[in-house]
Amino acid sequence: MENKDIISAKRTIDKEIEALRIMESELDETLTKALDVMQYTKGRVIVTGMGKSGHIGNKIAATLASTGTPSFFVHPGEASHGDLGMLTKDDVVVAISNSGETKELSDIILYCKRYGIPLIAITKNPDSTLGKTGDIVLKLPDDGEACPLGLAPTSSTTATLVLGDILAVRLLERKGFSKTDFRQRHPGGKLGSFLQKVSDLMHKGSEMPLVKEATSMQDALLEMTSKMLGCVGVTDGNGKLIGIITDGDLRRCLTPDVLNKKASDVMTRNPKTTGPDVLAAEAVNLMNNTGKGITQLFVVDEGKPVGIIHLHDCLRAGVA
Repeated sequence: MENKDIISAKRTIDKEIEALRIMESELDETLTKALDVMQYTKGRVIVTGMGKSGHIGNKIAATLASTGTPSFFVHPGEASHGDLGMLTKDDVVVAISNSGETKELSDIILYCKRYGIPLIAITKNPDSTLGKTGDIVLKLPDDGEACPLGLAPTSSTTATLVLGDILAVRLLERKGFSKTDFRQRHPGGKLGSFLQKVSDLMHKGSEMPLVKEATSMQDALLEMTSKMLGCVGVTDGNGKLIGIITDGDLRRCLTPDVLNKKASDVMTRNPKTTGPDVLAAEAVNLMNNTGKGITQLFVVDEGKPVGIIHLHDCLRAGVA
């Protein structure tokens, strides 16, 4: 027997995909006009909507804000009781209503018209109240809902969510929004840890274990021991990193006269290094995928050591 649950699930997926395909086929220059208004507004993008449209609107506003477009959500009911004061003439309003006849939006619509605030309408019905009053209308597909009753917002809310992502992604691209910009807005949680740079975690200044190439191994060992990072970097007369001595190097060169040798006699030349602006996750990948499985990397700028990062630092920060 066929599993009715799976049949229903596939039917829902197919219906929602169909709605997205319709929306895709109807995209036109109106989208560009909406993006221009949102990108070049001097203020914020204010998103509003009632019920399920409001829930989706909240997500759209959050996505815009986290990707470089200042934005927040205003509830239509609260707007009618004072929150209209959050809107300024420099803002742009994105109002969402599948039918376009949501009564609770009337006060926001009137406020926009009174003060000349650009209004972007998202609705399936351009001939509705919202559609006719919007300065720009982004049309949702009018192909019914995935709900077999045709009542619960399903396909329409999915299409609205995707349209919000389209706007956010394209604005991100237009503005040249970078990983660094993204991290500044996501300092917490696992996402924030993955976006940390090497410079955020590295040891620098006097914390770096460094010796000159002519330094005796006895002194190099003292430097390595005092800094407790399991290695010591070796620099030339110009202060550039030319080698590294690790615990493993010491074990391999453990002879009665090792302490009488110079650092340059024992060091591994041309060690793996990284840069300060590299993501810490990339540094971890480099350490893990180096043949010997190293646990530390010197951080260099134009060949000179500016820091050192240890695998344990990355583990503590939640990167690895």
